[in-house]
Amino acid sequence: MNQDQISAQPQQQRFRLLHTMLRCKNMDDSIAFYTEQLGMSLLRKKDYPDGQFTLAFLGYGSEEKNTVLELTYNWESQENTTGYDKGRAFGHIALGVQGIYNVCQRLEQNGVKIARQPGPMKADASELIAFIEDPDGYQIELIEKP
Repeated sequence: MNQDQISAQPQQQRFRLLHTMLRCKNMDDSIAFYTEQLGMSLLRKKDYPDGQFTLAFLGYGSEEKNTVLELTYNWESQENTTGYDKGRAFGHIALGVQGIYNVCQRLEQNGVKIARQPGPMKADASELIAFIEDPDGYQIELIEKP
């Protein structure tokens, strides 16, 4: 598809990223992490008894205007204390932050695992990055943004 064909697509056919979904082994711990440590708001949460799962949506603004995070808790996983096999296909989610060194210091003081201390990216020293882990071990990249 060339640029003219892409531009000719009707506006109603354009896409918008709505959410990223992560499975969690403890919904309360995960909600606490994303709200208390990363400052997201719990936008909505609902149990689905027929499907045996719970969904929670968190973010930095309304779902109507922002991409959000969906947490999924499968009830049958109550016996699964080791969590989910994450495989190698999923990489990480990324958050822009201001004052990455102070943010990481605060997170570490609050018990958050810092998987990579903040500092310049190896391939581009002008980018300051760090990696943290959520309660289920998912990687979250923090990127310094003005």
